[in-house]
Amino acid sequence: MKKVWIIKEKIIIVFVVVLVACMISPNMIIHAETEKNIYYMGETQKKHDAGYKKDVEMKSSDFHNGWRLGQFCISGWTRRTTDDNGNPVFLKNVGDEISVSFLLNQNIDKLNNKCNLQISEDKNGYDEYFGITKAEKTNFGRGTLLIKMKNYQNKETIQAPYTNYLEGVKKGANIKIDAFEEGDYEIALDYEIRNNRFHIKKWDPINTYSHYQILIKFSVRNGNCMVYPFDVNTGSELTNCSFTENGFYLDLANSRYLDIDVKKENYVEENRTLIEDTRFNRPAKDGEEFTDPGIYTIMVSNQYTKSKTEKKIYVGTDPILKAYVTTGEDIDQIKKLLSEGAVIEDDGTITVASKEVIEETEQTTEMVETMTNGKAPNRKKVEVMQENRTNILSVIGVIIAAVILVLFIIVKRKKHKTKEKDSAEEME
Repeated sequence: MKKVWIIKEKIIIVFVVVLVACMISPNMIIHAETEKNIYYMGETQKKHDAGYKKDVEMKSSDFHNGWRLGQFCISGWTRRTTDDNGNPVFLKNVGDEISVSFLLNQNIDKLNNKCNLQISEDKNGYDEYFGITKAEKTNFGRGTLLIKMKNYQNKETIQAPYTNYLEGVKKGANIKIDAFEEGDYEIALDYEIRNNRFHIKKWDPINTYSHYQILIKFSVRNGNCMVYPFDVNTGSELTNCSFTENGFYLDLANSRYLDIDVKKENYVEENRTLIEDTRFNRPAKDGEEFTDPGIYTIMVSNQYTKSKTEKKIYVGTDPILKAYVTTGEDIDQIKKLLSEGAVIEDDGTITVASKEVIEETEQTTEMVETMTNGKAPNRKKVEVMQENRTNILSVIGVIIAAVILVLFIIVKRKKHKTKEKDSAEEME
């Protein structure tokens, strides 16, 4: 009986541990997935000569055919997509640091495990595509890394070449190059291979040299879709559904590839009511100021994530328009409430004659949450938050139940031992 009880006890404990692990494991899985955001790219292309300009078909008899020197790998990004040319676009969020490395697969003194194949010292290398002309021939050494970048203004920048890049690097090493911000990049590894053969009759070494390049093209973009309006006088940030008497300017937080449009609306009196009159709806730019009175709708879109963000700001002193932007109530309804004795407060909310504050609309709720996290939520997000709270409470409940169950088993076991001891004493 004692052995059966111990087996049952172990089965119950194992069951409790598995149950708790199942409740907590989703977070562990999500963490593991983020570690997989690495992308490998780069194919070997044979070149005509030391200028690395003209491509040459690599024949089956070529001593570089069928094996790789290595590949570039890009890490630190959150999402990957492609541009119109099929090149990868890596999207980064705040805190991400995109870096590029070269993973060396070969021993550069014994390529493809053959003693006669080595990375050679390219003493007269040049690459006009990366800014090194034939007149500026450079000792590329044993492999040279070249980087070209274009910014959002299409301004091209070429970094100084990393010469002798592969010297002293061991097979399997992952060589980090640099961290990359928004822009379009082209990175090439130019290298020369020496094939050391021997003449059959004279036994004199005959060296043949061939040139190869591994070229990659990719882009880096910020993955967010946010615009930040700031008061032109105070410099304070204006959240969605805010108002200011001074006007505001736009800040895209260095996200240079977002599309931004601004619509301005005025309300004019006609037939004893306010009529909406759109004054303009046009593209805007980072840092642009808007100081004329009116209701402004700011629309931002990210062509790579397909996401959109919209914010509404009122510039002026009209209390009715303040209340309209703040509460989302129809203007005619606001005027009706005022005729019934309601009061528009300084913060744009409406207090009815009974001193009860009119219930905020969904738009007001979005304003409050925007002040917290800078992004307007929707009902679905609220439901997800509530569901997350329920899941957390469920996990806590399971853990408490597990602890109680284990304590129950321990107490039960002690009682069982006491009972056995008493029975043994009676038998004596």
